[in-house]
Parts: sequence; C-alpha cells; structure tokens
Amino acid sequence: MSKKKTKYVCSNCGYETIRWIGKCPECDSWNSFTEEIIETGKHRKEKHSGSYKTFKLSETTVESEMRIKSGINEFDRVLGGGMMPGSVILIGGDPGIGKSTLVLQAASRIKGKVLYVTGEESINQISQRAKRLKINAGALSVLTETNLENILTAVEEEKPEVVIVDSIQTVYKPELDNTAGTVTQIRECAADLMNAAKKQNCSVVLIGHVTKEGIIAGPKILEHIVDTVLQFEGEKSHSYRILRSQKNRFGNTNEIGIFEMLETGLQEVKNPSEIFLNERSSNISGTVVTASLEGSRPLLIEVQALVTPSYYGNPQRVATGFDYRRLAILLAVLEKRAGLKLSSQNVFLNIAGGLRIDEPAIDLAVCAAIVSSFQNRIAKNGLVIIGEVGLGGEIRSVPHIDKRINEAAKLGFGKIILPSGNKKNFSSLNSGLKDKLEIIFTDDLNKALQHSFER
Repeated sequence: MSKKKTKYVCSNCGYETIRWIGKCPECDSWNSFTEEIIETGKHRKEKHSGSYKTFKLSETTVESEMRIKSGINEFDRVLGGGMMPGSVILIGGDPGIGKSTLVLQAASRIKGKVLYVTGEESINQISQRAKRLKINAGALSVLTETNLENILTAVEEEKPEVVIVDSIQTVYKPELDNTAGTVTQIRECAADLMNAAKKQNCSVVLIGHVTKEGIIAGPKILEHIVDTVLQFEGEKSHSYRILRSQKNRFGNTNEIGIFEMLETGLQEVKNPSEIFLNERSSNISGTVVTASLEGSRPLLIEVQALVTPSYYGNPQRVATGFDYRRLAILLAVLEKRAGLKLSSQNVFLNIAGGLRIDEPAIDLAVCAAIVSSFQNRIAKNGLVIIGEVGLGGEIRSVPHIDKRINEAAKLGFGKIILPSGNKKNFSSLNSGLKDKLEIIFTDDLNKALQHSFER
C-alpha cells in the first residue's frame, strides 16, 4: 500500500506548500496552514468532444428577474429584492449569533418548496426550534445529511426552489480523501452545489462558520465562487443584529438589514435610527448625533467620546465601532489644526448601539464629540453634524446628503452642520423642509466646532 502524500494549505487564502510554515507568504496570516492529502485527480478526468457554441450578447433576450421573496423585508432588501434563482448565497457569522434562526424563519415564509439540509442538528432539534420560534414549518422538507452525493440526488429529485445547507463545513465529497471542513472539501462541495443551483435553477443558501478573527472559514476562493456573501454580526451583549452585504452580484454591496433578537426569534427593526437614539441623554458632554449611510439606508447614530488625563507614559486610544487608525488621524488633525493638546489625554470612542461605522462622513461628529468631552461643553440641542475631515482641517462634502437630511428632519432634529460643498445638493430639497431646518454650511474645522456647542 503506497503512502499518501500530504500538503499544507492556508485556510485563509488557499496557498499551498509541501511543508508547514508559520506565516503564510500570500496573505500574511499566522498559524493558518492545515495538513491535507494530495488528491490524485483520477475522478476528475472527463472526456470532451471539443465542440463549443458562442452567443452574441446583442442577440440574447433578457428575461425579467423573478426573485424569490423570503417574507422578511430586511433580508430581502439586503439581497437586492429577494433571492435570485440559480444563485448561491453564503451567510457567515459568529456561533450563536442567529444564522440558523434567520434562515429557518425565512424558509418558513417562502411560498415555494424549500429543502433544509442540516449536518449539525437532528430533525427533533429543528422541530423544537420551530416550535420555540412559533413558525409554521409544515411545508418545509428537512434532510439530515452530510454526504454531498445524497444531497445532490435529493435536490434533483425534490426540485426545490430554495436549498439551505447548514453548514458547508459539515458537507463532504466521498471521492476526496480529506475530511469534512478542510479547504479542499469546502471548495469542491461549494463548486458542485453552485453547478446544481445553475442546473436546477434554484437558490442555494450556504451557512458558513467564521474564524476567531471574524472572517468566514475556508479559502477566499469560496467567497469568489458564490454570488452573494452576507455577514451576520452583532454584540452578544446587545439584542440587535446586523445583516451586512459584503458581495452581491444582484444588488447593492453596502446594504444592511437590522434585526432584534427576541425569545420568539429575530424581529425586523423598522426604524433603527429611533431605536439607536432612544436612550440618548442630551444634557451631558461627549455625545453628538450624526447621520451615516449604510447602503441605501440613512441612519442617525450617537457618537460618544470620553477624554480623561493620562497619568502614565502612554495615553490610551480605544475605539469601539470605529476604525482605530482613523481615530488616530483625527486626533492628530485636532492637535495640529484646532490647537488642542490631546497627546497627554486618554481618548475612548464608542458608536452607541453596537454598530460599526466605517464611513468618513462621521469624521466631523467624532471630532466634535472628542472636543465636547475634552472641554466639557454640551452640544446644541437638536443638532446633527455631518462631514468628512481632511488632513488640512478642511470639511469635505459627503454623498446622498438629501437622504441624511430627510432622516434627521423625520426624527425632529432642526439644526444641521454640513460641508460647504453640499450647498448644490441642498438646493434640490423640498422648500417646505428647508424652512423648518437651520442649516450651517462650513468648510473649516474650527468654525464647525464653534457652531456645535452651546454658548
């Protein structure tokens, strides 16, 4: 019996080497190499006739897209209007965050036939969860299987409109000698499920585990194979969950859906701005309201800052829900352009509600919150601050200013600080809305800070 040859594959990017190394030279990740058996490839050999047929794009007929609605508006909106037949959707998230709950609730509301394939739970466990969530899963077909051949046979015979696989790490292909969950198995199983989705014209939803760094487990090629990648995230200390689109061939890649985890499952949040500002106190320093844009949805969020003297050598810089490096840049701008001595101060920044915002449009609000806490000055009541801050202390314009203003006015905010570059966008707003708002345009950081606080 011949000895099986092995190789080491990076679980993050798929880089291969014949011996184990600590750091991947391709993606710079540490301790990510796993040992796998080298496949001979005999089962892959196919005979090709050598014939082919091409199509001219101008002569093809485009059919109107018929999306499959899940009945959960937040879920459908992140997908771009629903699940596209023939597409493959990958959903990742931390353990216990609610991935299986989300797909089970969505599966119970789909009007068409749904096949739920599980390799982690028994039929009794799924039935108990359905009862706890108080959902009608009577028309839902459940298959407890991890063998890919049996799953593909069931898909071909049952002909469902939606196939849910929970999770892709438990599925294995018998022809491969590697165990389930390895890079080779994940890649090959996902490719075969994608081919089945195109052949049967059904939507396939894959649930994926995540690594300790928070990225979806398996090689990056897995994300390239699928059509849509959704990240289900949230703090376990908070009841709110965010479904974020990271890749979508059929919709907006920056869209988010917001849910609240209750005892009866996930509930859609209709007005997230009002919820995130519900517990805000307007009579303390270090808190400012800004308007961010997640995909096509405007959100009013609270930026909190706490600045305290540092009695040690190195002051602390802690950011929750905001990029730490961006915070360091804004602190340097405040020191250089606004003359604030923050080098000896501890700075703690928090985006309330467990959100994570990477948009530069909240830069000015972050600066205002830091100055508010540092000088112990309270921001003006009913004020929303919007703008990107450049390294020279200039305030740069931001996109979709009309959506941000409308969201602020809807929640009763009457004062808004905007970049001067957005004057042309402001002129297109409703005249009745303009009369109700006090708009301050500025292109200078110091002037914006002067207008932000009570006298």
